[in-house]
Amino acid sequence: MMGEEHLAPYAMRTEFSKGRLHPEPEHAYRTLYPRDRDRIVHSTAFRRLMHKTQVLVNQASDHHRTRLTHTLEVAQISRTIARQLNLNEDLTEAIALEHDLGHPPFGHAGEAALNDCLSAEGGFEHNHHGLRIVTLLEYRYADFPGLNLSHEVLEAQAMHSPKRDAPELARFLGVGQPLLEAQIVDAADSLAYDTHDIDDALSLGLIGPDDLGQVAFWRLAVERMRRKHPRIGALQFQPAAVRSLIDWQVTDLLEETRRNLECERIRSIEQVRRCPRLLVVPGEEVRALKKELEAFLRERVYRHFRVLRMAHKGRRILEALFTEYSRHPEQLPNRYRQRLHSLPAARVVGDYLAGMTDRYAQDEYLRLFQPYSPL
Repeated sequence: MMGEEHLAPYAMRTEFSKGRLHPEPEHAYRTLYPRDRDRIVHSTAFRRLMHKTQVLVNQASDHHRTRLTHTLEVAQISRTIARQLNLNEDLTEAIALEHDLGHPPFGHAGEAALNDCLSAEGGFEHNHHGLRIVTLLEYRYADFPGLNLSHEVLEAQAMHSPKRDAPELARFLGVGQPLLEAQIVDAADSLAYDTHDIDDALSLGLIGPDDLGQVAFWRLAVERMRRKHPRIGALQFQPAAVRSLIDWQVTDLLEETRRNLECERIRSIEQVRRCPRLLVVPGEEVRALKKELEAFLRERVYRHFRVLRMAHKGRRILEALFTEYSRHPEQLPNRYRQRLHSLPAARVVGDYLAGMTDRYAQDEYLRLFQPYSPL
């Protein structure tokens, strides 16, 4: 395929794709994976990520990350890694841009709330819901539901799910390890949210520089940064330290992945699939440092009273909305009411709530439960 001659033998090429569920004619100048990327970017679900929580709700600051900015950062890091390994950048970018589409409002608290509300229907898990969005719920095209993305992008979403027993995932599983392009996105996702959660927590005053001094990963990254910029000013210190932490992890990830590819003698996609372990992983030192950093984040950031207060508020909002719409589904928008004849009301309500942004969910709560709010 034109433009893919430079790819490594273990990269995914368009010619090897399993294609789309609904066959379509080829585009005049865009191949399979760039079209996937463009469809994701133009989807309603992608735009909604702008007002969905990453860790902190949107009212906390205009500068902290949302699901959208996190997604764009993961895509940028993923493309950089894919380029250095001669993997398929277009496929990698499409997987990265799609990977968080299924998240509901209010971050992980929102997901936990919907999982409880939908327990009788099998629960809620954002990777499963991401597949529902791109295969069913998006409605941009006349000839098929969803976005009709390539099998490889859908497979990456399915294999990212911790719940592998769902019937809708069956056609994507049993093939062995994920493609290297999908492994890159998983690694970049973890790298990005750890580092950027530290950045946002510092900016919002949830933690201070002295708190981070006890975290070896941060302390060593700062030392690296100061050797490079010994006279750095106070204003540039934090972004430079964050950049040092990201650069270190990306470089380590590339070096370790190259070692793994050589050690396992990977020369084809089939060998990637059959490999007994993931190949795109950080080295031993960075894994240990990252584990300590994540423990610090769990204890000092994710359990900070300001974060928990916002999380519990979001959970209460979704639970109240779910109860109200389940009792009175006639209040749902027409597009969702039409689906009540073919799906349980709880699942339809869950789809509606999961698609909301933080702001829309709060506004909907006020419209339903505050007597003087505008309709």
